Amino acid sequence: MTRILLSIAVMALTTYFIRMIPLVFIRRKIENQFVKNLLYYIPYAVLSAMTIPSIFYATNDLPSSIAGTVVAVIMAFFGLPLIVVALSASAAAYLAMLLLPLI
Repeated sequence: MTRILLSIAVMALTTYFIRMIPLVFIRRKIENQFVKNLLYYIPYAVLSAMTIPSIFYATNDLPSSIAGTVVAVIMAFFGLPLIVVALSASAAAYLAMLLLPLI
C-alpha cells in the first residue's frame, strides 16, 4: 500500500512540475514562431506516437490493421465525424479479418 501511495505521489509531483515550470519561468508572451509551432504540434505528435502502435497490435493481424487504418485515414481526410471514422475503421478491420483467410 505504501509503495502505491509513493508511486502516486511521485507521478503527481512530476506532472505538477512539468506544468508549473513554464508558468514560473516564462513571464511574457512567446513571440518566436518556431517555438509557437513546436508547442502547437506537440499534443498531436504525442497522440500519434501513442495511437499508431496500438492500431497495428489491436487485431494481431497486420492486413486487417492496415485495412482499418486506410479506411480511417481516408474518412478523416474527408472530414467525417470521429464516431463515423472509428466505427467504419473497426468494421473494415473486422471484415478484413473475416474475408482475407478466404482469399
